Amino acid sequence: MQERQTILIVEDDTDISRLLRLEIEEAGFEVITCDTGVRGLSAIREEDPDLIVLDLGLPDFDGAEVARRVRKTSETPIIILTAKDDIATKVELLNAGADDYLTKPFHTEELLARVNVQLRHRTSDSVQKIGSMMIHPARRQAFWEDNELRLSPREFDLLSFLCSQPGRVYSREEIEKSVWGENLPPSSNVVDVHIANIRNKLRDVGGFGVIRTVRGIGYAVKA
Repeated sequence: MQERQTILIVEDDTDISRLLRLEIEEAGFEVITCDTGVRGLSAIREEDPDLIVLDLGLPDFDGAEVARRVRKTSETPIIILTAKDDIATKVELLNAGADDYLTKPFHTEELLARVNVQLRHRTSDSVQKIGSMMIHPARRQAFWEDNELRLSPREFDLLSFLCSQPGRVYSREEIEKSVWGENLPPSSNVVDVHIANIRNKLRDVGGFGVIRTVRGIGYAVKA
């Protein structure tokens, strides 16, 4: 049986939140509700929802700011609900990271249609997630929890390669061919140097022991 997808609703109006929850659950989704931006961000970190329905007018900070913070570490689709219908607001929401928006008042049927569109667009391989680490191939960004790793292009390629199959041990020769496109001279320690650099940058943000060394073989990212 296929696992139901989870929708997070961040909405401070209890009547709207209750109605949306009932309608979205009726459509076959799991639903989590929050009433502030802070609680919403916490739920996103802890629950990893498949899609976020986000009210623009929250009591602590607005939905656009929530979207900006989410986009630092996640590609989860965001649909913002707003009472504003002006072009400037719509542009701001899209620039903040929203995938879509819906102007109040709206029919829940339209919201569900937009939810399904966004979920169809989401591809399973768009983001690599291994524990607290997240790799964005298209953006060429890597994060440990909420901290971006400042990697060189080659370091990013190397980390992304190791993360493509967590737990698998890659030999130095495999890493050289994939990341550098050729076998390096036998005396070269360039792979080891790049691994050391990545480890140091992970340690700086609390990522200890992420990459393990298998003596005589190569390296692996812990699954």
